[in-house]
Amino acid sequence: MNSFLLQNKSFLLKLKRLFNSVTRIEISKYPSPELDRRIKLIQSNQIDVILDVGANIGQYGGEMRNLGFKGQIISFEPMQEAFTKLAKNAKNDPLWDVYHSSLGERDGVAVINISKNSVSSSLLNNLPQLTESAPEASFITQEEIKIAKLDTLFDSLQLNGKKIYLKIDTQGYEEKVLEGALNSLSKINGIQIEMAFIPSYEGALTYETIKKKLENFGFKLMAIENGFYDKKTGKQLEVDGIFYKP
Repeated sequence: MNSFLLQNKSFLLKLKRLFNSVTRIEISKYPSPELDRRIKLIQSNQIDVILDVGANIGQYGGEMRNLGFKGQIISFEPMQEAFTKLAKNAKNDPLWDVYHSSLGERDGVAVINISKNSVSSSLLNNLPQLTESAPEASFITQEEIKIAKLDTLFDSLQLNGKKIYLKIDTQGYEEKVLEGALNSLSKINGIQIEMAFIPSYEGALTYETIKKKLENFGFKLMAIENGFYDKKTGKQLEVDGIFYKP
């Protein structure tokens, strides 16, 4: 009997080693240190409201809920198909409001370039760098959308007296969103904004320029999150900067 058990134990050990050699299971910690830092900054700054500009189908809002944010989320998404999915994803959340609009430097209409992957869509034209590093980001069509200034909408959003976090992910249009929020920035406590080391869109501001601009408005860089990189070379193209007022 002992000999039988030893032989089978040996067989099972060999089988386990074989299984491990062909099946690599990678277990990731959630939240990652990056996301853990983001939610801790949100909590320590007592943020009540997140303005989610460039929401797409609600990936960011859903992520913040998974991280434990229980405050109000207000999402802005201009593209019809993405907005329909966003509205569906947010409909059962009473503290998640959605607006079918882009934010920018003016009130009116604009034409957006829609990409294959949707998330790379932009009001700006792309540069060769974008499609060279990510072919799925190429533009395939256009759509007329609504655009509005945050300054125009601010009072109607009933944000006065709240601790506000402005997240801007607009594929190179970040400067224009800030231009339309010049009066609102004094009432905003934190900003998460996409910043380019190497621009992928015509007219997009670089990391250094956005950082300086926000510092002039009284914001200080507190953290950096990983972003878009060239999948061929590994070169970092964009990051998200997280800024708060001291």
